[in-house]
Amino acid sequence: MGQRSISQLRFLDFIIALILGNIIAHPLSDEELGLEGSMITTIVIIVLYVAATWLSLKWPFIKRYLDPPPITLVKNGLIQFHNLSKARISVDYLFSELRKEKVEDIQKVSLALWEPGGTISVFVDTPYQPVTPSDMNIVTQPFTISRPIIVDGKIDMLLLQEIGKDLDWLKLKVTPAHKNIQDVALATINDKEDVRFYSKQDSQYTHK
Repeated sequence: MGQRSISQLRFLDFIIALILGNIIAHPLSDEELGLEGSMITTIVIIVLYVAATWLSLKWPFIKRYLDPPPITLVKNGLIQFHNLSKARISVDYLFSELRKEKVEDIQKVSLALWEPGGTISVFVDTPYQPVTPSDMNIVTQPFTISRPIIVDGKIDMLLLQEIGKDLDWLKLKVTPAHKNIQDVALATINDKEDVRFYSKQDSQYTHK
């Protein structure tokens, strides 16, 4: 089921969790009941659950029953009250979620959807969206993200392999800024292969 909270569980996930909990609890509460029957039943249910999940990926009509489509809560600034009942949420909860998205006026909302995972997706109408550099024809730098490649002197070999580099290349980046890799508290690398080091000794970032 993944790391989802109770409010994010699908109906099928919730039912499976209740059934498994009931099956496992019976042998624990009654010493005369063996664990063998419960284990077999648990395995069968898990197999059926995995099979149902796999089938839902193959055939959309099965997915509609196991993972229903989003429910429209707000459209063009108007609350869809009949859909609030379907989603089983209150108006107060809806406004609470809008406040989390920094929306102070519901009339600014072009669309708000209740997602199957238990969250609300909010889309603000175009006039109220923040101005972006593309709106002003401003040229920006390409997006890059930095990822840790060394943590407490330990190298992330999978990341090093992903960027197509070897250990010798990384060692050249480390020296002469640091004596050895074990002295590096943190090193990050971005898409441009710029490496930033954080030493345990000098407590300062260095760039290479």
